[in-house]
Amino acid sequence: MTYVVGEACIKCKYTDCVEVCPVDCFHEGPNFLVIDPEECIDCSLCEPECPVDAIYAEDDLPDDQQEYMALNEELAQSWPVITEMKPAPDDADDWKDVKDKREYLER
Repeated sequence: MTYVVGEACIKCKYTDCVEVCPVDCFHEGPNFLVIDPEECIDCSLCEPECPVDAIYAEDDLPDDQQEYMALNEELAQSWPVITEMKPAPDDADDWKDVKDKREYLER
């Protein structure tokens, strides 16, 4: 099993989760983070660190977030690894409660 970053991360991109990851499985895009399922060791440390509840265990991924499992796998292949916490985007708090953000995902 792996963990998956879902839609709530789009345009928020808080990196609290990155700081606790023991295997560096997070990858960073312009406005979204993903987890490489090949690197994730299912330690669960990242999930409670996410301030917007964007990280799910694969088995707990809601039906409306299923596409993010494949999206995490795909984007992890081309985005660089992120290993240290960075400041969130200036407008992250404005986006944290916004729903249906898929259209804003930048590749």
